[in-house]
Amino acid sequence: MNNREKGDWGEEVAVGYLVKHGYDILRRNYRFGRGEIDIIVRKGQLVTFVEVKSGYSGKYGPIEARVTPAKQRQLKRIAGHYIERHAAENDDFRMDVIVVEGSAGRHTIRHYESAFVLL
Repeated sequence: MNNREKGDWGEEVAVGYLVKHGYDILRRNYRFGRGEIDIIVRKGQLVTFVEVKSGYSGKYGPIEARVTPAKQRQLKRIAGHYIERHAAENDDFRMDVIVVEGSAGRHTIRHYESAFVLL
């Protein structure tokens, strides 16, 4: 799999995981400017923005490390744009990271709730 295919596969796995855990999918690949949020979900009044990272940990460190401070700033900006246009008055918000490590035949999922401060 090339990087794009690996990313698409990881997002599909994450969507399945989120639905299984009671989240409703609101949007996928929400774009603003030069970036995107992979998945936006709702559970009750909580709207969660989900960044998905997939692949293998290796010589460059754990997959989680790919959510750099610069990437966090970009995700916050995009989430702010979404909130301005789509949020309900009583919504709460959170930023999660889901890591899908491995391949289609054998993989693990790590879900980091409130991975970093959103607002």
